[in-house]
Amino acid sequence: MAISLSTDDKLEYHFYPVASGQLQFRIKAPHDAHIALTTGPQEEEPMYEVFIGGWNNSKSVIRKNRAKPDVAEVETPDILSGDEYRGFWIRWDDGAISVGKEGEPSSFLTYADPEPFGVGYFGVCTGWGASGEWLIEAICVAGQSRYTNPSAPPPQPAEYVEMGKVCWVDSSDGLLPPSAVEGGKDDETLYVGRAYHEGALLPGKVKPGHSACYVAWGGGEHRKSEYQVLCGCEPAWVPTSGNNIPPNAIPGGETEDNETLYVGRVEHSGTLTIGKVQPSHSVCYIPYGGAEVAYPEYEIMVEK
Repeated sequence: MAISLSTDDKLEYHFYPVASGQLQFRIKAPHDAHIALTTGPQEEEPMYEVFIGGWNNSKSVIRKNRAKPDVAEVETPDILSGDEYRGFWIRWDDGAISVGKEGEPSSFLTYADPEPFGVGYFGVCTGWGASGEWLIEAICVAGQSRYTNPSAPPPQPAEYVEMGKVCWVDSSDGLLPPSAVEGGKDDETLYVGRAYHEGALLPGKVKPGHSACYVAWGGGEHRKSEYQVLCGCEPAWVPTSGNNIPPNAIPGGETEDNETLYVGRVEHSGTLTIGKVQPSHSVCYIPYGGAEVAYPEYEIMVEK
C-alpha cells in the first residue's frame, strides 16, 4: 500500500511524520528528487537532505544543515527518469544514513554523523526545473493524528505484523525493504517472504530479479507481485523432519483452514529454496519450476 503525491518545480518540502527508521518510495522525475530528514515538520536545523539525481541527473549527495561541502556524494548518471518510476530506500539509525535502490540491499550512498539527532519527520520536493510523482510506502508514515499536510492523501494504517523486533513488511514488484532476511539462493539471493493465495497466507521465496514472491499451493508454484518480506531479525535454520516443529520456530502464515505454517528451506536442483512447512502434512513444500515440491526432511527457520 502506497501514498501517492505530486511535487511541483518548487524547492519547498512537504512534510510527513515517520513511523520507523526507514523510508521506501518510488519517484518519477527527470532529476532533482530531494528528501529531508528533520526533527519537526519544517525546514530548519538540524536537518539531513538527500539529493537524488541532482546536477542534471548526474550526481547524488547527502547534505547536513544546508552546509557545504556535502558530507557524502557519488556519481549517479541517469539514476532518475521522467518517464518511469524508480524505487529507492533511505535508512537511518543513530546518525548512520544509507541510501539504496529498490531491489538492492546494498546502499550506494552513506554517511555516519558524529553528532546525530533524532529524526521525526521526512519531507519531499523537486526543483530546478523538475516536478515529480511519488509513491511512498504507507508503512513508513506515522498515524494520521500527527499528519501535517491535510492537502495530501491521508496515510493508511501500517500493514505488518510485529513479532518482537521481527516484522513482515508489505512490499510489491521487486521492492526489497532494508533489513530483509536472506534465506536461500539460486542464481541470486532469495529472501523470506509470504503472500496470500486462495484464502491462505503462504511462506515462500522473494526473488528480486523476477519482481515477485513465489509460493507453493495445490501442486503448483504461484507468482505474486504483492507480498510481505520478513525484516529486522537474524533467524537461525535448523534441520528437522516430518512434523517435528521446534518450540522456537517462527510462524510464517496459515492455511485456508487456519493451520499455522512455518518457514522451511531445502536444497533442490542446485538451489537453496524457501517454502512452507505444513505440520499436518509432515513436509516442507517449496515452489520450484512451476510445481509444488514436497520434502519430508528440511531446515526450519527459528528464533536464535
